[in-house]
Amino acid sequence: MNILPLATRVLKRGDDLAALLTDAGTLLENDIVVVSSKAIAMVEGTVIDLKTITPTVEAENWARYGNRSATFRQAVLNETKRLRGRVTGGSALAMLTELKPPGMNGTMLVPNAGLDQSNVPEGFAIGWPVDTPASARTLRQRLEERSGRRIAVIVSDSCCRPRRWGVTAFALVCSGFNPLTSQIGRKDLFGRPLTMTVEAVADQLATAANAVMGNADQSIPAAIIREHGFTLSDFEGWVPGIEPEEDLFQGAF
Repeated sequence: MNILPLATRVLKRGDDLAALLTDAGTLLENDIVVVSSKAIAMVEGTVIDLKTITPTVEAENWARYGNRSATFRQAVLNETKRLRGRVTGGSALAMLTELKPPGMNGTMLVPNAGLDQSNVPEGFAIGWPVDTPASARTLRQRLEERSGRRIAVIVSDSCCRPRRWGVTAFALVCSGFNPLTSQIGRKDLFGRPLTMTVEAVADQLATAANAVMGNADQSIPAAIIREHGFTLSDFEGWVPGIEPEEDLFQGAF
């Protein structure tokens, strides 16, 4: 499998992301393009000016808990509400949020409702695109038009994991690629059938791409995954989450 970084200049609102990515590298048939959700949000202009936010008492209380401003904490509360979620806990660094965006099966746990203050000017925050599935579909269509090839798009974000140091990446939305591959019923090396294994293929590819994209000043908002051996599909939408009552880690937090 080849992972090819697509480097661009610093992105700004109104940029043609598809043009910048196809200028950065040549797309081939069946390529999978992993794109940072924050890159899409940036060109779509969904950066949040924290000076325009008035904190509530709840946000002020969260600000006293750690080193994040009350306006950022309020932005997290606002985004949590928009994504039909709730705050389930937190630390001095982040609020743990459980989200169920429209169209998503199950829920997902992410810090700060996906908001970040990295790679945006001082006093601003950035989250996911307003309609991430629609953004992925549009970007895929534009990349296919410009390249003349059939491709897939994975929209990714970086995130920490319970009881593990460091960040990996995970897939928010896929367009043209099935994010999960069930291994249930397949036999292991000793002939025993697997009973619960489902490969999180899109998450695995998102993390592989993140190894070359980085999270600092690399200015690599996307990467091509090539010679991957997977079959593209008609899947479009949020990567499925898990309902709380079905979660293996329920009650662990």
